[in-house]
Amino acid sequence: MTAALAKADTPAAPDLPPAILAILAEIDGIPVETEEKVVRKRSRDFFWYSPILNEELTGKSADIVVTPRSEADVIRVAAACARHRVPLTPRAGATGNYGQAVPLQRGVLMDMQALTAIEWVKPGHVRVGAGANMGKLDAELRPQGWELRMHPSTKRTATIGGFVAGGSGGVGSVTYGGLREPGNILAARIVTVEETPRVIELRGDAAQKINRAYGTTGIITALEMPLAPAYPWIDVLVAAPDYATLLAIGQDVARADGVIKKLLSPIAWPLPDYFGQLKPYCPEGQPVMACMIAEASLESFRDIVGTRGTITLETPTREEAGSTPLYEYTWNHTTLQMLKADRSVTYLQCLFPQARFVESILEMAALFPEEMIPHCEFIRFGGHLTCSALPVIRYTTKERLYEIIAAHEARGVMIANPHVVSLEDGSRHKRADADQLGFKAEIDPHGLLNPGKMRSYVPVKA
Repeated sequence: MTAALAKADTPAAPDLPPAILAILAEIDGIPVETEEKVVRKRSRDFFWYSPILNEELTGKSADIVVTPRSEADVIRVAAACARHRVPLTPRAGATGNYGQAVPLQRGVLMDMQALTAIEWVKPGHVRVGAGANMGKLDAELRPQGWELRMHPSTKRTATIGGFVAGGSGGVGSVTYGGLREPGNILAARIVTVEETPRVIELRGDAAQKINRAYGTTGIITALEMPLAPAYPWIDVLVAAPDYATLLAIGQDVARADGVIKKLLSPIAWPLPDYFGQLKPYCPEGQPVMACMIAEASLESFRDIVGTRGTITLETPTREEAGSTPLYEYTWNHTTLQMLKADRSVTYLQCLFPQARFVESILEMAALFPEEMIPHCEFIRFGGHLTCSALPVIRYTTKERLYEIIAAHEARGVMIANPHVVSLEDGSRHKRADADQLGFKAEIDPHGLLNPGKMRSYVPVKA
């Protein structure tokens, strides 16, 4: 049953729990999906990247999907869930990779993709609904000379709210760092889950309370985000004889402050062998670096590459239907390219020590030559240049995967484990952020928001 359900419609779903039927009656007029197959499909994300999560999360589903069309709708649903003590899981584009939007305890899945309105655009910042598609948002900003500072490789399907709630950085982080860097989230408007929900504006550092919290610390309805000048971007592919040379080129480009760049992704062979229509530009046996360079900086970029590498592709970034922008071969799209042909592989998420990140990358690659294929992303972290990485792992067993993780951590490489569902276990710090944990007690006293994802939280109300 798909519709804005009326009270008379509820008997058509007799298998739903009484609390869900009561909620349906109370949110009359808000679009709801109750068809089991559809609800199950929309309760998934890309957790199958992990064989461990694929086993744990397959079959998990909400009872219903609710699609609010306004903040007023969000408030009605939140109030109904609080009154009936029903779990509520916010969902956006569902492009995450570790079950952020998968309901662990059934209940209501709230699809935020109808909240798309741009409230305003001012020089250097925008105020927009949390459900706005990032690709469409960028397309609307560009004629005014602006674009988002950063975005995931899933930009064309991801939403701005989903990115802030479930991500940490992406394309653009080589210049601006991650979402946790001061100034990369300006404000967030959220709704609490209480019998009488409140609307709270979080500004500046306070907005970090909802960053990468998987929707456990409030329902984001709008965001204020900083913007960057919109440059004509050129997709560039550079091949080099070995990975060490490619890293050296990338490091020199990343450190060249006068070269305007958005992406520097060194990717080891054989990953480029899985790059489909990009494969003709990937020399056999050589690593490649996927780059986005502002057109005005191309000459300087070529000078830095020099004779150390070969530029095999230069083409304007194209994002229209039927095209594949270069960034869709980077970040976790790199893993996806190989998964299309080989579902036995998986990945890790690493952050290398800043003082010796190149040496550390090469050290770890040498330690697991048969099991790990290096793939790095140049980023800024805390004001310093380093690399994060999403190496592809040839998976054998859970035990062996955790041995590889332990070996990285023993050598100073931080791991954000993508094979677990909780904030604590997936954090490189192995704990929930104290501000987020305390804030959750204030805005979700019954522990109804995405329960199970912040495992250390104990509801303050029975």
